[in-house]
This record gives sequence, structure tokens and C-alpha cells, in this order.
Amino acid sequence: MSAIEKENPRDNYYVQTVNMDAPAPPAPQMQPFQRTYGNPAPLGMMAYGTVFLCSSILTLASKSVGQPNLVLVFATFYGGISQTLVGMWEMFLGNTFSATVFTTYGGFNLSFGALYLPQIGLAAAYTVDGVVGQEFYNAIGIYLAIWDLITFLFLLGAIRTTAPIVVTLAFTVCALTCLSANAFTGNPHLATAGGALGIIASFGAYYGALSLFWTQQTTFSFIRLPPLITAPSNV
Repeated sequence: MSAIEKENPRDNYYVQTVNMDAPAPPAPQMQPFQRTYGNPAPLGMMAYGTVFLCSSILTLASKSVGQPNLVLVFATFYGGISQTLVGMWEMFLGNTFSATVFTTYGGFNLSFGALYLPQIGLAAAYTVDGVVGQEFYNAIGIYLAIWDLITFLFLLGAIRTTAPIVVTLAFTVCALTCLSANAFTGNPHLATAGGALGIIASFGAYYGALSLFWTQQTTFSFIRLPPLITAPSNV
């Protein structure tokens, strides 16, 4: 033992415990910020159901309401704007199918609301001596038939999603078929059938929306609705 160790053993203890060859401690790792995104789909489905519900009720009550211009408010300022925004948000989240569906129906609602805008002049273009001609209703029939075809294509692509979405799109196809045929023929029974089927489609959309945002964090378990997935993920 050296003279220094004999004179001051406490100092010798600290010197012996220092390992000069030990690697340096790793630098503290910064945890990346985890951003949380909300689900925009319930807003889009609520807008879809509300516009269709309003339009269907006005179709069934056409004799007591008269002009269905109330649809303009829902279709343009709620359905059209909301669903277009939802479609953009879904595209950002990487949900191509949902983004396409919501953006398309946002455009449908905006164009549907434009049918009742006098500034567009659509009805005036088919009016002769103050009377709207049959050509206007034929044009509406073509318009609805095209959207009926688009909805049918969406239905084929949504079979593996959830039962509310499938029911909503299926009854929308049936409703638009009846309404398009009514525009061509003027048969009031087709209009009644289209309005009734539209109400069923709107409640399917409401169920789909509520099943997504009635969660464990917002409400009680006996209120929450199951999403009713139609196919397992491995099929």
C-alpha cells in the first residue's frame, strides 16, 4: 500500500471506484409528440342523415308544405359544407373510400341545394308562360338517376364495412330510384315510396354516426350502440 493510501484511506476508496474506461451514459432520448386526431365520420353521417330526412319529410308532406325550399338550408349550409370538409379530413387520415364518399355527397348536397336557388335559373330555363314544363322534371329525373348509380357503386364498395352504412346506402339507392321514376312519370305513389325509403336511409345514417361518437368517454354503456361490422377483418 502506498504512503498516500496509508495516510488517507478514505481518499483511496474514491480513487479505486472510478472506472476511467466505462462508456459514457447514453444521452436522454426525447419522446416524439403523439398527436391525436378525431374521427370526422360521425359528422359526415349526421349531415347525410339530416339532409335526407328533411328532403324525405318534405316529399311526403308536399301537399301541406308547398315549396320544398327548406332543403336549401340543410343541403347547402349543413350537408354540403360539412360533408365536403369531412371528406378532406378523411383523405388526410388516409381513408380513401370514406373521403371519396363524403366529398361526393358534399357535392351532391351543394348541387341539390342549388336546384332551389332562383339565381341559378334552372327552373326558369324550363318555364314557358309561368308554367314549368315536363322537360324540367325529366332533367331532375336524369339528375337523380345519375346519383342513384353513384350510390349503387358506393354500396358495392361498402359491403365489408358496417351494417348501418350498408343499410343507409341500400335504402338510398331504392329511394333515389323511386324519386327518379316519379320525376319522369309524375306518379305520386313513387314519390311517397321514395320519401319513406329516404327516412329509413336517414335513420341508418344516424345509427352509424351515434355508434361512432357515443363512446365510453361520453355516455353510459347501456346507451352506446354497437357498430355492427358486417365482415371480419380476415375475410
